[in-house]
Amino acid sequence: MPLFKADLHLHTCLSPCGGFDVTPAAVVARAAQLGLDIIAICDHNSVENLPAALVAARRLGAAAPLVLPGLEVTSAEEAHLVALFGGLTQALTFQGMVYDHLQPGQNNPDVFGMQIVANADDEVEEFNPRLLIGATDLGAAELVERIHSLEGLAVAAHLDRPAYSLVGQLGLIPPELTLDGAEISARQDPAQAQKWLAGRELAVLTSSDAHELDRVGAVWSELELASASLAEIGLALKGREGRRVAGWGRRNQEA
Repeated sequence: MPLFKADLHLHTCLSPCGGFDVTPAAVVARAAQLGLDIIAICDHNSVENLPAALVAARRLGAAAPLVLPGLEVTSAEEAHLVALFGGLTQALTFQGMVYDHLQPGQNNPDVFGMQIVANADDEVEEFNPRLLIGATDLGAAELVERIHSLEGLAVAAHLDRPAYSLVGQLGLIPPELTLDGAEISARQDPAQAQKWLAGRELAVLTSSDAHELDRVGAVWSELELASASLAEIGLALKGREGRRVAGWGRRNQEA
């Protein structure tokens, strides 16, 4: 069964902490240049740059990675979860729910940065006015349930970080959370994940969480899959039918 290089947590210029040059098309092109097979665009609490990323991938043709719709959602506990979906329709449905429960208020670009909605030609379509850096009023358990109701995968984001992770905010992964996997950030060795899992049996991914183009593909997960799809990734996270997380990789930053 072939190995697929997957960076399943990437931001674009829609995220207020993302650089101006991190357009959806630029992220897809950079991922293709680096030989990534699967990527997930996971902006903060929004999927509004996903259509442009999907168009950019179609334009690249066979050279493009599979682009999974995703979203980095913030729970009421201020912990981040990565939600991965098989199609844009499910991702948009989840976005609508997130918007309904997002902390009220508007983004202050001078404080948090601009939230740019771009098209596949790197043109600015609009600026998202919502407070995307904020939290929803839904607990982590409720968010995981809603992700699963849309046939998505729920991954604990950057579990090793002291802030905005389940362990950082709560001290542990709540036992009632039916997560599909746990992500370790690029700053740590994913082989040491048990430090943060504390006995929970979860598949471990490592992702770049890139907010700048030169960080795309800084690390990746190596997935043994029959083909590139969300369903196959779900099997790999469960270790079923010969699919598995086979390892992890790290890029020389001069590449």
